Amino acid sequence: MEDLYSVKGKVIVITGGSGILGGALAEHLIKCGAKIVVIGFREESVLAKLKDLAKFGGDPLGLAVDCTKEGQLLTARKKIVDRWGRIDVLINCAGGNLPGATIGPDQTIFDASFADLQSVIDLNLMGSVVPSIILGKVMADQKSGSIINISSMAADRAITRVLGYSLAKAGIDQLTKWMATEMALKFGDGIRVNAVAPGFFIGNQNRRLLTEEDGSYTARGSTIINNTPMSRFGNIDELNGAIQFLCSEASRFVTGTIIPVDGGFSAFSGV
Repeated sequence: MEDLYSVKGKVIVITGGSGILGGALAEHLIKCGAKIVVIGFREESVLAKLKDLAKFGGDPLGLAVDCTKEGQLLTARKKIVDRWGRIDVLINCAGGNLPGATIGPDQTIFDASFADLQSVIDLNLMGSVVPSIILGKVMADQKSGSIINISSMAADRAITRVLGYSLAKAGIDQLTKWMATEMALKFGDGIRVNAVAPGFFIGNQNRRLLTEEDGSYTARGSTIINNTPMSRFGNIDELNGAIQFLCSEASRFVTGTIIPVDGGFSAFSGV
């Protein structure tokens, strides 16, 4: 019997694949038999991730690329197609934040750095727009493929402090819906574009925002937990199921969606 959830043999490109989220997804998907392309900004990080993945087999490909640069992505596209002849899935995980795009506890919006805001919007929004267009062209030509963006709880509500990140992730939701429509109408029903919106997961970037040195919650961390019905932060591997579903043929009639993986945060009124 056909396993609709299988990703075995699929060529899956992960931007930000040398980071925490992208790297965890790369490990999960290569274990499932996918052919993985790790794209990262720094060559040393890409090489380190390839070394980690090597123990699972699958002969992954690693490319050091700035995901906001058209020329670098065109070169990457040629290398991927020369190697495997196709691209089945693109997961846009490239992203990050900068201090000047985040409003500190004792600051207001008028203290924001325009330069940092621009950089954060470029990385988190254009860093998904450009790969989707450059690598999505392969999917348009082959009439099949899945693009998966990473949204956020900050996309559709005001979450204090993270101004630049919120602006970019709101754009990701619109990119997802717009490109899903464009690809289906003009290139057929074999191409899907969706997003996953993670809730609150503790990583290196937000650890000090959410937890004290002794592991207890900060005031911000406690507020999040109090508004999450499951009353905990997520574990990074809890994104694997939703991502694999969107990679696989099980989601072949799913497009233009943003799927929350958030312990109920987006459903809860706070009352």
